[in-house]
Amino acid sequence: MNEIIQSIITRRSVRAFEEKQIPDEALHDILEAAKFAPSGMGKQAWHFAAVQNKEKIQELITATKEVMKNSPIEHFRTIGNNPEFNPFYAAPTIIITAYEKDSATGVSDCAVALENIFLAAHSMEIGSCWIHILAFAGNDPKVRSILTEFGIPENYEISGTAALGFSSKEAPKAAPRKEGTVSIYK
Repeated sequence: MNEIIQSIITRRSVRAFEEKQIPDEALHDILEAAKFAPSGMGKQAWHFAAVQNKEKIQELITATKEVMKNSPIEHFRTIGNNPEFNPFYAAPTIIITAYEKDSATGVSDCAVALENIFLAAHSMEIGSCWIHILAFAGNDPKVRSILTEFGIPENYEISGTAALGFSSKEAPKAAPRKEGTVSIYK
């Protein structure tokens, strides 16, 4: 099996991180991998905001949890009211992906870029996890002001976030793959 396929098959989501920050060179390389993801019509209508400031990440968590507390969705209210809940699993680095609001392929483009982020991180033995919470909370004025401070343009929507850091636990085993999810027609 080739190295890329092996990396895809062995990558797992990490939800427990060491406090140790990832190296600057690794962050640069991960962001380069994101920028080289395919995008609809090659438009690259995305923005990546890497945040490593612990206090600013905490400010974002607090604002996001406030949004969740007022959600019509019970699960979101539950997590918003949980003082222990950290949507980024205490990762020392987060990369927020956003796309131009009028982009027809923005969500898909950011999803592909996130996969590049995860695979690049995995290749450097850095753990990662895909986080959706900002896609739900990103338009709240308080959350949006923090995202703007991080450099995300006002006319961009949040797609997803990558939580990155060194895993503090052994990676979980892969769940069995579902049968009947592939068709080959010749």
